[in-house]
Amino acid sequence: MADGKHSSAIARLLKLVAAVEPLEVKAVSLSFVYFFFLMASYFILRPLRDTMGTIYGVSHLQELFTGTFLVSFVVAAVYAGCASRIRLATFLPWVYGVIALSMVCFYLAFTAHAESRWLAAGFYVWLSTFNLLTISVFWSMMADIFSSGQAKRLFGFIAAGGTVGTIVAPAFTVLFVKVVGTNLLLLISAGGFAITALLVRLVEAEKRKFAVEDAAAQRTTLDKRLGGNPFDGFVLLFKSRYLLMIALFLLLMTWISTVIYFQLGDRISHEFASKAARTQAYATIDLATNSIAVLIQLFGTGRFIQRFGVTTGLLLNPVIMVVAFLAVAFSPVLLMLGTIQVVRRFAEYAIAKPSRDMLFTVVDQQAKYKAKNVIDTVVYRFGDLTSAWMSSAVLPYGVAGLAVFGAIISVFWFPIAFLLGRRYESVRHAELATRDAVSSAASG
Repeated sequence: MADGKHSSAIARLLKLVAAVEPLEVKAVSLSFVYFFFLMASYFILRPLRDTMGTIYGVSHLQELFTGTFLVSFVVAAVYAGCASRIRLATFLPWVYGVIALSMVCFYLAFTAHAESRWLAAGFYVWLSTFNLLTISVFWSMMADIFSSGQAKRLFGFIAAGGTVGTIVAPAFTVLFVKVVGTNLLLLISAGGFAITALLVRLVEAEKRKFAVEDAAAQRTTLDKRLGGNPFDGFVLLFKSRYLLMIALFLLLMTWISTVIYFQLGDRISHEFASKAARTQAYATIDLATNSIAVLIQLFGTGRFIQRFGVTTGLLLNPVIMVVAFLAVAFSPVLLMLGTIQVVRRFAEYAIAKPSRDMLFTVVDQQAKYKAKNVIDTVVYRFGDLTSAWMSSAVLPYGVAGLAVFGAIISVFWFPIAFLLGRRYESVRHAELATRDAVSSAASG
């Protein structure tokens, strides 16, 4: 009886916060917790990754960026090859299981060779590669469970689980790293990824029930191999105009992020002399961003996208950034840059990214798991690499020069976002019409 009341209370709360229907409660709750553990397990290590970058050498970070880009090619091909040959229900949990095992291996290696420059480089590259892979797998599963209509209501709330993880994990690191030591963080992270693997199994089991009980859910199954070969993701990407537009949207978004990163880094390095003060400045921006983002994800994302649509969600960031970069060009001060970084990030995390992941609810499983992985890893890291070189070339012209460069990118980003949103709506309407026709034929 108590369990029933407890479940009913959770259902009422989720209905109030994110318009979650009774049949969706368990799947949404598990997805929220899954994303929390995934992001917390990564973010507990992100400060350690950045520390490894300093051990390798700050003046050689571009080498680590290049290494990450190259490794992402290999990982994308291996991932697609495994998805082709192993049942998804078996393979997907092992994505996280292998990462947990790799953290244990790094723990043993760092215990034996704490100051190894090459070990530091390996850790930096591996962490920078797999974090995009694991997030891509998560959203592939979400797009494979929930329909496009459900995604509009639910993806913002589910994304909030990850944002909570990005707040809790760094707080834990700050409070306890001196007590437990940096190496033990690797084992804690490994435990978190092991829990994540278990949660994948639970979400997969819920998908089976969900597909039967909820007429709106996706009808696909994870109890199969995708088939094909390790390079299908690349082939699918270049064969589909829709997927290429998604890739271009992400590429431009990555360029914008890097331009702001360079602007902010340049200004903070001039404003603050000590490492502690600079770290505090970055931490303040991260805390403000994540705190605002989680509130919007919990209470605003679903309502915003239902009211204004996915196209508007995609357009929001380009519009913000054109205005923001023009403001920076006229007033390149730290307060302005910090504010813009906060606004850009919470608009991206709370609106743009859930909107972008909704785009994959209307494609087949091959595109969800293979092409999406290539876009989220290889294309993303290509954007990092190219924008870093471009931004460093513009940096001698000062923050104002970077702002003008960023505004130009945003102007090109806007029409891509608009056309992509319109294309999504067109594909979605065609999908709904097909589903209605099938339902009418079955009932007739």
